[in-house]
Amino acid sequence: MTKNTTEQNDKLTKNILIVGVGGQGTLLASRILGAVFADCGHDVKVSEVHGMSQRGGSVVTHVRYGKSVASPIVEKGQADVILAFEKLEALRYVSFAAKDCLMIVNNQELNPMPVIAGATTYPQGIFEEIKRCGVEPIVIDAKQGAIKAGSAKAVNLVIIGKFAKRSGIGKQIFVSAIKNLVPEKMLELNLKAFEAGYACIPVADAK
Repeated sequence: MTKNTTEQNDKLTKNILIVGVGGQGTLLASRILGAVFADCGHDVKVSEVHGMSQRGGSVVTHVRYGKSVASPIVEKGQADVILAFEKLEALRYVSFAAKDCLMIVNNQELNPMPVIAGATTYPQGIFEEIKRCGVEPIVIDAKQGAIKAGSAKAVNLVIIGKFAKRSGIGKQIFVSAIKNLVPEKMLELNLKAFEAGYACIPVADAK
């Protein structure tokens, strides 16, 4: 493969970063997206980067798709989409955003270990800071949508639902991926959470 061909493929490749904390279901979200893009005929690479997930630490997964994808890793400044399951994690990874990045953020605070330990306080003005970095986040109350669906733990599917609405990809492709990847006993809950995200309205006064 020539250098020009490689550069062309890189431009055609789309990059998604999924960020959150341990226990929020980022891995399932990345698998669902991987299945969706594969079903659309793309080459897909998914990379899981686990932080201190057992302690609620930062967790990030990379999803890249296109005609031909070489590396599974999204570099800084290259993320076309950032799905943030917690708002401090959105700020932590805003430097990965490309120009015109679509950032969907769950308006939820989960205290990191330094805050729990009393060494610091949870930062304020997070969305203002994200905007100063050149990104206009779409903020949703994914936790509330998940609770209405039946479990606060289903925020991942709410966020996937919101992304599906904005993606331009047929809704049924997402539904099929969810049905193939979610255990039967949890399927109804997850589909309800997906629908809640698909229909949700962004939070107007998020801070």
